[in-house]
Order: sequence, then structure tokens, then C-alpha cells
Amino acid sequence: MTLGWEEIRAEVLRRIRVRDWPPGALIPGEEALAEEFGVARATVNRALTALAEAGVIERKKRAGTRVAALPVRRARLEIPVIRLDVLGRGLAYDFRLMADRQVPAPVPVAARLGLPEGQPMRYLETLHLAGGLPFVLETRWLNPAVLPDPPPDFAAVSANEWLVTHVSLVSGDIAFTAEPATPREAEVMGVAPGTPLLVAERTTQGMAGPVTLVRLAHAPGHRVVMTF
Repeated sequence: MTLGWEEIRAEVLRRIRVRDWPPGALIPGEEALAEEFGVARATVNRALTALAEAGVIERKKRAGTRVAALPVRRARLEIPVIRLDVLGRGLAYDFRLMADRQVPAPVPVAARLGLPEGQPMRYLETLHLAGGLPFVLETRWLNPAVLPDPPPDFAAVSANEWLVTHVSLVSGDIAFTAEPATPREAEVMGVAPGTPLLVAERTTQGMAGPVTLVRLAHAPGHRVVMTF
């Protein structure tokens, strides 16, 4: 299976984390990494660019790429706490934990996060409510390695809020799409199957490795505002 840029990013992060490439170390160039992983140089470039934008590595022309001596966190997009978003709209907030179990990650999920096939992951399904009505259905695959022992009670605090306030992130990606409601989304959110929903899908990586893959299906009429 050909590796994607997310998997290469995850492997570079892993090598940095275990000090194969310590702070200040010069890492192999794009051509060498492309040959090692059996991918196009452009794929490696995208992975390294994401890490450079996160402050994990430093890239300079003719000087190569080095692990940052003091990694800098550069947040270009703030991940919102859904509870605060709802309260900011002047509505009462609540949430319901619909599912919480540890199961082997499906192949597409493991591949997106750069994890081995069948890796045990925490699957969570949370319905966020605004004014007593469905607001966002959060479907999340969470790497249990990022959780403390004992793990948090996600029936008491949502996974969204706990992760935003407890886990430092170094990189990630997010995509917004308009999609017809799946049968499950329609059932939980009280809409007709196929109703257009705004969907945000996000993956995040921390210094300790992959963190989560989450799908947020918003109720009809949802509006996203970003500042930059």
C-alpha cells in the first residue's frame, strides 16, 4: 500500500519523539525520504511542510531540514470548544454520550492517522445540544495512548472539551463538506435521511503521535465563522 503524506508525517514525528532525530539534528532530504518510503518527492514535501508550519522542524534552503531545538506551537486554526460555542449563541448547552467503546480501528481510520491496521482505538459518539435541540453529532476515533490512567469520564466532560484543554497539538488537517445525512445521523439528529448537513472532518497529531480523527455533522442551518 502506498503511503500518504499523513503517514509519512506521523513516521517523521515518531522518529523525532523517540530521538532517532534529536533536537537540532539534520534529517534526511526529501529525495532520500521519498526513496525510503517509496513515494513521490511531492508527498514527502507536503508532510515536511506540515511539520515545519507546526514548528516541529526548520527548513532552510541549502542548509537542509533540522529538528527544531525548541519546537514552537503555531496554531493557525483554533479548535473550538462546542460547549462555549453554544453558550456564546445565548443557548443552553448539554450533551449525550451515545457510544463509548474500544475496538480495532477500521483500515481507513488507521491509514488516515498513520497507525497500524487493527490498532485498538476508543470510539466515541457524542450528541451536542443547543437549547435542547441537536446541534452537532460528533463521531470520534481517539488514540488511547494520549489518555492518562485512569482515563477521563467522557460522560461527564465531552471528548471535544477534554482534548482541547488537555492535549497539545503540533499539526492537523480539516475539511468542510456538504453531505447528505447518513441514516444514523438522520436518526440521532431528527432530520430526514439525505438532509444536507455541514460536515467537518479533522485529524490531529501531537508530539506523542496521532491523537484523533473526528467527524462533526452540524444541524441544518449551521454557520461557521473564522477569524484570521
